[in-house]
Amino acid sequence: MGKVLAGVLLSAAIVAPVIASASAMDASLVPDGTYVVKVEKVQDPQHALVMMNNGVETTLVAAGGVDFSKVKANETIKISLIKGKVPVYAVQ
Repeated sequence: MGKVLAGVLLSAAIVAPVIASASAMDASLVPDGTYVVKVEKVQDPQHALVMMNNGVETTLVAAGGVDFSKVKANETIKISLIKGKVPVYAVQ
């Protein structure tokens, strides 16, 4: 019984940081720059839910004439992020 409980506790200790690392972040908190991200879901032409390379999930907001409706789930895109908004992107 003690070995089973110890195994369960050890498994929980290993899995907890992995689950916590897949957290959502406001795009305005991401530093300005160029990033390669994987599209998880296009919510509407102005918003796309993406996973960044470091495991952080965020919702991108289109700026100007950018339209996310041409992007599909599971595609990799390269984005420029300025003050939390995406003025330009390219499908990889």
